Amino acid sequence: MDKKNIDWSHLGFGYIKTDKRYVSNYTEGAWDEGALIEDDMITMSECACVLQYSQTIFEGLKAYTTENGKTVVFRPDLNAERLASSAKRMEMPVFPEERFIDAVEQVVRANEAYVPPYGTGATLYIRPYMFGINPVIGVKPADDFQFRVFATPVGPYFKGGAKPITIKVSDFDRAAPHGTGFIKAGLNYAMSLHAIVTAHKEGFDENMYLDAGTRTKVEETGGANFLFVTKDNKVVTPKSNSILPSITRRSLMTVAKEYLGLEVEEREVFFDEVKDFAECGLCGTAAVISPVGKIYDHGKEICFPAGMEKMGPVTQKLYDTLTGIQMGRIEDKFGWVREIK
Repeated sequence: MDKKNIDWSHLGFGYIKTDKRYVSNYTEGAWDEGALIEDDMITMSECACVLQYSQTIFEGLKAYTTENGKTVVFRPDLNAERLASSAKRMEMPVFPEERFIDAVEQVVRANEAYVPPYGTGATLYIRPYMFGINPVIGVKPADDFQFRVFATPVGPYFKGGAKPITIKVSDFDRAAPHGTGFIKAGLNYAMSLHAIVTAHKEGFDENMYLDAGTRTKVEETGGANFLFVTKDNKVVTPKSNSILPSITRRSLMTVAKEYLGLEVEEREVFFDEVKDFAECGLCGTAAVISPVGKIYDHGKEICFPAGMEKMGPVTQKLYDTLTGIQMGRIEDKFGWVREIK
């Protein structure tokens, strides 16, 4: 298939309308068959539950062109599983996991002309989401829901790609100890908007959120998990029941252990010990890994030995290995990559 006439190497991380999207409706206690449609507009009541009480959840994954020209997606089964977990917490019907994967594949196939060519650094970002659509004025869950999947070609999440970024310790809290921080709900991201706009105005790329209970432990940023490397090359990620279980982070920990032979540890990470790490990165679907060069903490700076010019050596190996698996350059030992045929 001929690709669209797009300047792939200079794409930002923004929305570009593609040809088809998938829609399935839940009414009278059941999902319909679902279908691909061309219309990107959504019509709903002014009193729809999603508009009144933010009953919405979403996922994010990518399609790639591999070195040998195949179109693939990465671990969509985990996205299906996580959406199901989010739905249960938000009192929404679970969209069957096998249908989730099929919907993703349909959307990628229908928009294959928008999957960037290999070597451009761009990818096709896929956004499955679900929301309560019927009118609700009393505070209660919706009865009717819509599940949709769209796709859009994107470039790097952070401008400048993998250049180390500077972040600040936020004065705001991301998630309460017994709240919804572990699910991918729109409301978790809405509360971070003021914090990220404030950080950008102050010259920072992102926020570091500490735990809301004690403000002594590292949690995550507004849209990514943290990954640290000790001076003896152990890979450490924070553990908390209010952190989103990032698929990229879980994959990187497996890569560290099984591909690179490194020691890995998921545990509580106290902010006081961050200064002792050799490397720091933010990991997630959008950016894979964005190296952190500096953390600003209310007048004090934590600078990582890796510096501000490039990724640290361990972070670079993790990035190269995971993207190598995704792009078909490195053997996929665990069947993570799913070809779109």
